[in-house]
Amino acid sequence: MFELFRKKNGNYKDDILSGLTVALALVPEAIAFSFAAGVDPLVGLWAAVFMGFITSAFGGRPGMISGATGAIAVVAGKAVEHGDQMGAGLGLQYLFAVIMIAGIIQITFGALKLGRFIRLVPHPVMIGFVNGLAIVILMAQFPSFRDTETGEWLTGQSLGIMIGLVALTMAIIHFFPKLTRAVPSSLVAIVSVGLLAFFFFKDSSTVSNVLAQSADNPDGKLAGSFPLPALPNGIAWATEWQFLLKTAFIIAMVGIIESLMTLQLIDEITETRGQGNRECVAQGSANFLSGLFGGMGGCAMIGQSLINLKSGGRGRTSGVAAALALMFFIMIGGPVIEKIPIAALVGVMFMVVIGTFEWSSLKTFGKVPFSEIIVILAVTLVTVFMHDLATAVFVGIILSALIFAWESSKHVYVRVEKDTPEEKIYSLQGLLYFGSVRDFSEHFQAKSDVKNIVLDFGEARVCDMSGLEAINALAQRYRDAGKNLRLRHLSSDCRRMLERAGAMVDVEVLPDDPDYTVARLRADA
Repeated sequence: MFELFRKKNGNYKDDILSGLTVALALVPEAIAFSFAAGVDPLVGLWAAVFMGFITSAFGGRPGMISGATGAIAVVAGKAVEHGDQMGAGLGLQYLFAVIMIAGIIQITFGALKLGRFIRLVPHPVMIGFVNGLAIVILMAQFPSFRDTETGEWLTGQSLGIMIGLVALTMAIIHFFPKLTRAVPSSLVAIVSVGLLAFFFFKDSSTVSNVLAQSADNPDGKLAGSFPLPALPNGIAWATEWQFLLKTAFIIAMVGIIESLMTLQLIDEITETRGQGNRECVAQGSANFLSGLFGGMGGCAMIGQSLINLKSGGRGRTSGVAAALALMFFIMIGGPVIEKIPIAALVGVMFMVVIGTFEWSSLKTFGKVPFSEIIVILAVTLVTVFMHDLATAVFVGIILSALIFAWESSKHVYVRVEKDTPEEKIYSLQGLLYFGSVRDFSEHFQAKSDVKNIVLDFGEARVCDMSGLEAINALAQRYRDAGKNLRLRHLSSDCRRMLERAGAMVDVEVLPDDPDYTVARLRADA
């Protein structure tokens, strides 16, 4: 299963250099998400190490980066808050407990091969997800334009320096590949802008200033020893299991959805195919160990994954290198990382936003059905305003399903193939299911019809029990009117279910009858 040393994509040089770039970008993200969860920055940083290493080495998508994320941090913060209410110092214990349980749920999800359900996500939902995420990443950079001490927006010279360094970072990332691709342009930009700020703009905000925002780290130092494994303690499991299980389930589902959506996006970019179920197992294992070793857990990170791809990282080595580099930063290289200007990291993320947003979706207005545009906008807006990617995807899927049902219900066509005083033959076309049965029934007037009626289902399909019940009710109407109704070109499954329902209708059996089954409850099988 361990394929780290069996290269398939990219090369070791590109992967290692890309991993170093990703590690630098992971630092401020992990710190910010730690603040969102209400825990020490080291909890988020170690989560990024464990998540990144395990999912890269064993997961189903080489090149995808995992770590502490905002969506997980929001839910994890509720566990911390609840734990603090139960007793002093219990916040972290509750956090580690729910992360470990969430890991077990994710492992089970992957073992049962439920990752295939990501295929049910329509393309408009995917576009809305990506666009919304790009906007969320963009908005997350705005606080960097505030003074770290006063919280006020930067003005004057400070704002000019910040904008200039950000613009320089973006320019290097854009133009450096035209000179050479031997070194990731993002890494060159971070190092170049970092040196420039260190020698000429010493007052510009750095990673150290961000670290100093934590009450547990007023000196802004990035340093920590490797954590030891420890099971959560002090939790009243007998009375708290419902809260723990519910919170863990939400974390597990959010993590799975974000990871599989990111996996699918990278599949499209790289024109390869990842393994969703394997990724679920790896994510679950990483979350379990993250909680065991004092991390806040996480899932796939689309921003860092795109940085990795843009920097040339394609194999498992890139994610492993990023995790090991981050561990090195925490334990040894802290003094150097503390000096990196926030402006350089903001510039990198701005370029990620530009590369993430589906600009082609802006050209689809007026060229695709309006219903698809509604789905794209709905998913985008839910992602932006709720910062909940899982909810946005669910909303998009439900909205797409409702639109499909509405559109399909209008596409049941009935035409008369033969019309004589003694017999009339109707030919049906479309899907007969719960959404279209009313339109189907309105096409027939039993009292005014001729004596003998034939319904030909050769170009139609009965999809569910509602469709069968509509046929049964129509047969009853014709029988009550003293008419003879015959059906032809129904599948054998339809015929059997009509017989079990006691329908008094003649069904012709023909050599060219279709063969399909009808969706129904297991109890009817």
